[in-house]
Amino acid sequence: MVTRGLLLALFLALAALSPGIGVAGAQTATPAPKEATEPVIKQLEAFRRDDFDTAYTFASSEIKEQFSRPAFEQMVKTGYPEIAHSIFATIAASAVGPNGHVYVSVKIRGANGNSIEAFYELVLESDQWKINGVTSKPDPGLV
Repeated sequence: MVTRGLLLALFLALAALSPGIGVAGAQTATPAPKEATEPVIKQLEAFRRDDFDTAYTFASSEIKEQFSRPAFEQMVKTGYPEIAHSIFATIAASAVGPNGHVYVSVKIRGANGNSIEAFYELVLESDQWKINGVTSKPDPGLV
């Protein structure tokens, strides 16, 4: 699994090249296809229903090798409380990396009142996009 720091660095590098976010004259990254962002939204919806069985189906095989279904639930609840119990989420940006992985930035408001920006990495497995990692940072700008 990609480390949190590496995932964040990869996304930030890609976001800097994305249209509308990038530096003038920089090469632009390819925007991610809409279907690549759907697992993120569907997983967040499952978490809102406390349906960790469904949420687990959106995880990549690499994540499933590292976390059993119960360990996955525990990891999300303790490490990502805003993701585990969000009340609002919106896609802020997405890009396809040179490795073919998709990187998605999501603005999330947790039921705990905290706002974060979550950075997801998705991989294509058997023609389906799967979540391969996430990292987050506080987002005081979310209303």
